[in-house]
Amino acid sequence: MSATDPCLSGLIPDHLKVRSARILLESLEVQADIGFHDFEIGSPQRLLVTVEIWLDDLAAPANDDPERAWNYDFLRREVAKIAQARRYNLQETLAHAIFERLSAFRGTRALRIRLSKPDVYPDAHGVGVEIASFSGSWPQA
Repeated sequence: MSATDPCLSGLIPDHLKVRSARILLESLEVQADIGFHDFEIGSPQRLLVTVEIWLDDLAAPANDDPERAWNYDFLRREVAKIAQARRYNLQETLAHAIFERLSAFRGTRALRIRLSKPDVYPDAHGVGVEIASFSGSWPQA
């Protein structure tokens, strides 16, 4: 924002104030050695991982400073590293491993992890699991 840009701070009506902020990593494609059927063991499969992190801090980073923002590259690397770290029998186990790592991130208020195997059934977009730190479709305020 330059010195000539209007300052709108304090002009947003209360009913329109930001009440939720989240980071979204949607359908990250990773390869994982996952599955318990004989034909799956040792044959990495494509997985789509979606991560939603609701934030404690609802404000935008001060002064548009990248150092105060979430590092999407780090988030992406962490998810891929966990997916490739070992062999998993179940998507549920991998989802919990990702959940445990990301729940330790500073500033996390709520978390949802969704995994899907997109190549299992030709008549479905995917088959997968979802876990969250809350019940319902959205965390309560």
